[in-house]
Amino acid sequence: MPDADTLSKQIEREIAENTIVIYGKGTKDMPRCGFTLETIQFFNHFGRPFEVIDVLEDMPKREALARMTDWPTLPKVFIAGKFYGDTDILGPMAENGELTKVLSAAFPGQPEPAPVIKLH
Repeated sequence: MPDADTLSKQIEREIAENTIVIYGKGTKDMPRCGFTLETIQFFNHFGRPFEVIDVLEDMPKREALARMTDWPTLPKVFIAGKFYGDTDILGPMAENGELTKVLSAAFPGQPEPAPVIKLH
């Protein structure tokens, strides 16, 4: 089992390698909890690339993330290296336009994607 320092370095590398990273339960293709699914659907709407890292079975990593963020629950969302919490925080940011600014700054020089609308 990796030690806390090794886990912290691994998490820092994952955050640095992905502009948007979601630590959740399950994967992008197979979320294993409703909150992770909700977060994936939320980010699909914005048309920006994001990564989902499954930490459901990895308690040491979940504990390291909780210590790093002071946020006990999953999912945990990082954008451009900054921790934002989950959709409880990001939803209101999307509604007031703040998240669009954050995403534009996180993806400099890239055109604003058209919103993705999925009909069920």
